Amino acid sequence: MNANLRPTYRLPMPTLILTPRFTEDAQALWRAANQLGWNVERLRSWQVPDELRLVPEPVLYLEALFGQTLAAQFGLQLLEPEIDWLPNLPAEFRQLRVSLTTLGACRDLVEPTFIKPPNDKSFPAKVYTGSELPHEYDEDTPVLVAEVVVWETEFRCFILDRQIRTISIYLRDGELQRELEFAATDLELAAAELFVQKILADSRIELPRAAVVDVGVIAERGWAVVEQNAAWGSGIYGCDPLQVLEVLRYAAVAL
Repeated sequence: MNANLRPTYRLPMPTLILTPRFTEDAQALWRAANQLGWNVERLRSWQVPDELRLVPEPVLYLEALFGQTLAAQFGLQLLEPEIDWLPNLPAEFRQLRVSLTTLGACRDLVEPTFIKPPNDKSFPAKVYTGSELPHEYDEDTPVLVAEVVVWETEFRCFILDRQIRTISIYLRDGELQRELEFAATDLELAAAELFVQKILADSRIELPRAAVVDVGVIAERGWAVVEQNAAWGSGIYGCDPLQVLEVLRYAAVAL
């Protein structure tokens, strides 16, 4: 057989899995996946069809509420931050007081305090007094409690293997920057990248292989970590969708 006529075999392309919800981010990732030659499947319900569970390399972009349930139907577990990751971060990277407690323990708070669920969006992250906290959740629901500060700018960074893949501003003076197409100066982006590089170089700080880290500038304090998020459910803002897809490929592991 002529060597030049030998058949070539290509590995199967990944399949981007999207939920039934249509969002700007999902559409941007859809277009990027098409550009890469990936397959794309949008679920019609929260139940994965049997034939779709057999795709060779599912890449999941999901909402937090049903994320782990959907991933399990593909035989996968989604990577998520530890709920005490931010309180355990070295103080020089936080620049503010933050602790992990429970919703019930916050009921008696009189001073306005920033309170949020650690990993999900079960209730809005914002400034509360104890009497303003929602009552439809268990009292032992874990929450992060932080002092109130003013964030001048905030940036989202998608990370793979402790390397920055793409970064974008998303808030300036508390305002989402979508209408301005997430524009930031080269100096701002360089400063954000430099700060994130310091985080990634610190062996005390643990991160999953695929992660999203938000950083920003606190008024009168400087650069600090806002939070860590799960890559598979994070908004992409002005980040490069092609690079986001590469991070998403490693945002879940086999059960």
